[in-house]
Amino acid sequence: MSTLAIETHPLAQSVEFTDDDLIVSLIDGRKVTVPLVWFPRLAEATKTQLENYELLGDGEGIHWPEIDEDLSVAGLLRGDH
Repeated sequence: MSTLAIETHPLAQSVEFTDDDLIVSLIDGRKVTVPLVWFPRLAEATKTQLENYELLGDGEGIHWPEIDEDLSVAGLLRGDH
C-alpha cells in the first residue's frame, strides 16, 4: 500500500472568486473553496477589491489591503471562519 504525503505547511499559489466562493489554489495542487459569507469583509467587497490581494510570506496567508482582511491558509484548511 502506498501513501500520499500531505503538505503539513500548506502554501497558497493563487486566489480566485466566484459570486459566492473564495477559491485558494495551493502549491501542492489542492484547491480550498469556502463561502464568501464566512468572511463579511470579503462578501461586501467589490470585485476590484477582491482581486487586489497579496500573498503573505511564501503563501502562508492572504492579505487584502483595501479592506484590511487577512486569512491564513492553515485556518482555511481547518475551516476557521
